[in-house]
Amino acid sequence: MKKFLSVLGFDPGKHSVRVELLAGLTTFLTMSYILAVNPFILGETGMDKGALFSATVVAAAIATLVMAFYARLPFALATGMGLNAFFAYTLVITMGYTWQQALAAVLFEGVIFILLTLFKVREAIVNAIPINLRYAISVGIGMFIAYIGLKNGGIIVASDATVTTLGPWTAMSILAGAGILLGGILMALGLRGALFYTIIIITIIGIPFGVTHIPEGFSLVSMPHSMEPVALKMDFSRFLALDINYYVVVFTLLFMDLFDTLGTLIGTSTSAGMVDKETGKIHGLNRALMADAVGTTVGALCGTSTVTTYVESTTGIAAGGRTGLTAFTVAMLFLVALFFSPLFLVIPSAATTSALVIVGVLMTKTITHINFSDFTESVPAFITIIAMPFTASISEGIVLGMLSYVIVKVLTGKHKDISLMMYILAFFFVLKYVAPLL
Repeated sequence: MKKFLSVLGFDPGKHSVRVELLAGLTTFLTMSYILAVNPFILGETGMDKGALFSATVVAAAIATLVMAFYARLPFALATGMGLNAFFAYTLVITMGYTWQQALAAVLFEGVIFILLTLFKVREAIVNAIPINLRYAISVGIGMFIAYIGLKNGGIIVASDATVTTLGPWTAMSILAGAGILLGGILMALGLRGALFYTIIIITIIGIPFGVTHIPEGFSLVSMPHSMEPVALKMDFSRFLALDINYYVVVFTLLFMDLFDTLGTLIGTSTSAGMVDKETGKIHGLNRALMADAVGTTVGALCGTSTVTTYVESTTGIAAGGRTGLTAFTVAMLFLVALFFSPLFLVIPSAATTSALVIVGVLMTKTITHINFSDFTESVPAFITIIAMPFTASISEGIVLGMLSYVIVKVLTGKHKDISLMMYILAFFFVLKYVAPLL
């Protein structure tokens, strides 16, 4: 047992098995919504939803196991939100590619990611990001996931006049708000696993109020659906036809996944104190990036869109998760979900709202480290922070923040503060926004 735990980076003198297991369970409960959402989104393309459920589970489990044993870090992976919407609504429904051709693009992206990671290009990109922008990324992600939590809980809703506004007081929004307060109180009392207990309590309270729905004929166990209808169904015809637009699609997927993953790893690692204080480098970063690259490749083979590191991993980290044992726990729970899918789909969004908002609070604490006295540092940092929730995109926040950093530094005569990698990235960022206009 000790040897097994050591492989996961677990040190009995520093870590607790109970805390790591509870952290893994908390992360899983917070991100388990993907098991319901992903089959629905990708199913819009005509893909078999039952097969998609199994593909989502298997891809997430394999990728997270790589993170657990290879990177030894507490991050969990699954099919990325936003990336799956791009796959279904943009590539297939709007651009007219078949879902098989879209899967081939995801596979190409994953293979390219593996190569970039092997040559440590992705790690070089992360290390080139200025320290103040790293703090800003953590804050921005905190704001973004709190926004997601408030939206999912019905506390804020869409508004034609103000874009968003306070939603009506319903059973769901009241329970979501109560969950935020309960989670804050339990955290203030120093209770280990406060976020997990909050999720469970709100889920149970939601039953008599109709927020937690127990369907008729509810069964805890169901046999797994076959992945055969979607697995290994890639169509490489557009690649072989030298379709330039198809190559652009692969680059776009690459770009979106790269910065969503980097943003998540930088933000969560910084807030969790998993960064070297002297060098500013993230411990085990390249291994974590490799797990992400392998996950994307495996996901395409299984029959699902891009797999990425989940920002919801912060809930488990906030609950005390620090080693691969947390990730291993998440992976095992995903596999269990193959047989107990009805049970996991019962947890309402109102119950996970508290976790997302409280983690948002924890992640925004790094704002105190940002140098606001230097406007060449604070303005790009602020742009990074506000862009993430306002654009609903971690990658857009990073791109706009880094691009503004280069522009502000150059135009104020502080070009020596900019690394060569930042100049290279800025060039591609400009192309990203200019190319669609040409």
